[in-house]
Amino acid sequence: MPEGDTIFRAARHLRRALVGAPVTRCELRPPRRGGQRLDIGRGLRTADLAGRCIVDVESRGKNLLIHFEDDLVLYSHMKMTGSWHIYRPGEPWRKSPRWLSVRIDNSSFVAVAFNVPIVELMTAARLRRHPLLARLGPDLLAARPHYDEMLRRLLARPETPLGEALLDQQILAGIGNVYKSELCFLLELNPFAPVGGFSKVELRELLESAGRLMRENLGSFRRTTRHHEGARHWVYGRAGEPCGRCAGPIEMRRQGDQGRSTYFCPSCQPAPSAP
Repeated sequence: MPEGDTIFRAARHLRRALVGAPVTRCELRPPRRGGQRLDIGRGLRTADLAGRCIVDVESRGKNLLIHFEDDLVLYSHMKMTGSWHIYRPGEPWRKSPRWLSVRIDNSSFVAVAFNVPIVELMTAARLRRHPLLARLGPDLLAARPHYDEMLRRLLARPETPLGEALLDQQILAGIGNVYKSELCFLLELNPFAPVGGFSKVELRELLESAGRLMRENLGSFRRTTRHHEGARHWVYGRAGEPCGRCAGPIEMRRQGDQGRSTYFCPSCQPAPSAP
């Protein structure tokens, strides 16, 4: 699943291509798989978007919002499959049109979202009441991240395993499996131990490190958490390989109700001692 830095970069590139220019074409297609959705709010039509200008594109954690004039908003969530591409008119697409979810044209660019499982067109008023977005925790990539509020929300879940808490977008928005695994390793925190087993100092350092590491990756499409010895990551995707610190084997274990993958080094990230 794309994490917060990926969506932030997508929003930045879409903003440069789309903001300020009238839309010449807008197309939304129903998702091809069950369990996914295209939701066009009551009284709205995609044809209404032709001729309107886009005034902003923003990311909120893993969510992307395209704001049109007259308070209309196009919301998309990439989940595991989605991606946004930007082309010049007439330029060949890198994916088949059969996977198109959203297409927005202006005189200079064609923005295409492929394989996006959740697309909603709504008014700004409905956006403020959106059941997911209204409950989002503070964004790690906000101009001024609210680390105090993130910490407060973390501490309110003392029994929740740390790795599961970091993926809860109602606590903090933007972290996915890669950053969860890498951050816990870098700070030598056991992702299966409960949040209450760590000090406020440890948790605050984790949050600030998350924001810093994600910002370091905003300039590249290849996310990197390890800058030497050839490997891009310390533990993520490296089950069975030797740990870069202790040479012991890295492990992967499923975690939480959704069975999300967590990579870790048992030697470097032992469970905290009982008080």
